[in-house]
Amino acid sequence: MSSIVNFIKRISVAAWIGIAVAVAAAVVMFIYLSRPKPKTAELPVVATMPVHKQDVSIYSEFAGRIRAQQFVEVRARVEGYLQRMNFREGSYVDKGDLLFIIDPTVYRANLEKARANLEKARALAQKTERDLNRIRPLFAQNAASQLDLDNAVAAYESAKAEVSVAEADLKQASQTLSYTQVTAPTSGYISETGADIGALVGPGAKSLLATIVKSDTVRIDFSMTAIDYLRSKERNVNLGHDDEHRGWNPYVTVTLADGSVYPHRGLLDFASPQVDPKTGTFSVRAEMPNPKRELLPGEFTKVKLLMDVRTDAIEIPSKALVVEKGGAFVYVVLPDSFVEKRFVETGPESGNEVIIERGLSSGEKIVAEGYHKLRHGMKVRPVPSDSIK
Repeated sequence: MSSIVNFIKRISVAAWIGIAVAVAAAVVMFIYLSRPKPKTAELPVVATMPVHKQDVSIYSEFAGRIRAQQFVEVRARVEGYLQRMNFREGSYVDKGDLLFIIDPTVYRANLEKARANLEKARALAQKTERDLNRIRPLFAQNAASQLDLDNAVAAYESAKAEVSVAEADLKQASQTLSYTQVTAPTSGYISETGADIGALVGPGAKSLLATIVKSDTVRIDFSMTAIDYLRSKERNVNLGHDDEHRGWNPYVTVTLADGSVYPHRGLLDFASPQVDPKTGTFSVRAEMPNPKRELLPGEFTKVKLLMDVRTDAIEIPSKALVVEKGGAFVYVVLPDSFVEKRFVETGPESGNEVIIERGLSSGEKIVAEGYHKLRHGMKVRPVPSDSIK
C-alpha cells in the first residue's frame, strides 16, 4: 500500500495533465463514434403512367324504359257469348292462329237469310229479263207501247240492283260470321284472357279479350336534355339518323336487373323534333334485338349511349387531375425525375377518365398517385403505377 502511495507522489503535475487530456480525448472519441448517423433525405415515391394517343369513346347514361316492338290488342268485333279459348295463356302464337270462338248461331242464321235473299233477287232478275226480251220484239212490231217497254226496262234494272244489294248483304253476313272466330293478328306471346268462357263479349260488352306482345325486338325509350342535343350537334352527330361519312353510329347498351350488361346493342332510330317545355327534354328511341326475351317490356333500365368517338385523343385518369381555382393541372415527371406542375385544358369525361385537349404530349409521364406531397421542381423517385398495389 505504501509503495503505491510513494509511486503516486513521484508522478509530476505534467504527467497528471497528460493523463487527463488522454482520458478526455478517449471520451470525446467514444461519443463521436457512438453518435447516431444523420439520416439522408429520402425522395418521395410517386406512381407514374405514360400518356399516349388513342381513340376514345365518349358515353352518356340515361334512365330508359323497355317496350315491345308491337303491342296488339285482341278484341271481339261482334257481340255474343264466348264459347271456347283455343290457346294457353302466356304461350307463343303465330299470326292467323285461332284464339277464341264466339257463339256463331245468330250470325250463321243471318248468313243463310242473306243467301236466300240473294237467290230470290236473282230469280226476280231472271224473270224481269225474260219479260224485257219478250217486250222488245213486240215493241218493234208496234204491238207494245213505249210505256210497256219502259216499264220492262225499269223492272229489269231494279231487279239487277236488288241482286247487287243481296250480294253485298251476303258478303257482309259472311264477314260478320267470320268475326266469331277470333284469330291472332300478329305473332308473339299472348297475355292472360280478359274474359271467361260463357261471358258476353263484343261491342255492347267487354271487347278486350287478350293482348299479343311481339318482343323478339324491343324499343328503348329515354329522354335527353337540350344540352345533350347541342353537344351532339357540336360533334356533328344527328341523333336518329345514320351518317355514311362517319365510321360509327350512336348505339346504346342496357343493364340487366342483375347489374350485368346486355350483350346486344341497339341503334337510335328516332329523336323527337321538339323539346317538352315542361321537362326540358326530348324523347329518343332505340331498337334492340331480344332473341332470348331477356328484356321484358315495361321494365326500367340504365341506358348507355355512345355520343362521340375522339380519334388520337389523350385520356388520363380523373384522379391524376388536380382542380383548383386557377384551373386544372397535372404533375409531369421530367426525364431527370424532377416534377413540373403543368396546367392543362380538359375535355369531356368518360367514366373515371378525362380527355386532355391541350397541355400534354404523347410519351410524357404524369403522376397518377401521390401528388399531394409534391411541389413544382421537386425531385421524386418515380415507379410505374401498376407496380403499386
